[in-house]
Amino acid sequence: MLAQEVRIIKGYLDRIEDNQFAVILAEEIKKEFIVPVEELPEGSKEKSYFEITIENNKITLMKMDEQTTQTKQGEVDDLMTKLRSKSNGSKFKKS
Repeated sequence: MLAQEVRIIKGYLDRIEDNQFAVILAEEIKKEFIVPVEELPEGSKEKSYFEITIENNKITLMKMDEQTTQTKQGEVDDLMTKLRSKSNGSKFKKS
């Protein structure tokens, strides 16, 4: 009998298709999982991060990872602020 491989990794809710299926990206293993929306933890939305348990190449458990979601959203917000400030040109007058 083969031993079951169980991994606990980060997953990211990339998108929801047809209001029925959630596409979860697991960058660490470079894999995409598609799960029914009903299986998402309460409060899930696009760009949410999860701690996912994978057994035999299937997600068997998903828990919201609020801290990673907030950290990553903060990084995105900071980057967008920097990009917006650059697009307005320099704030200094040329002499």
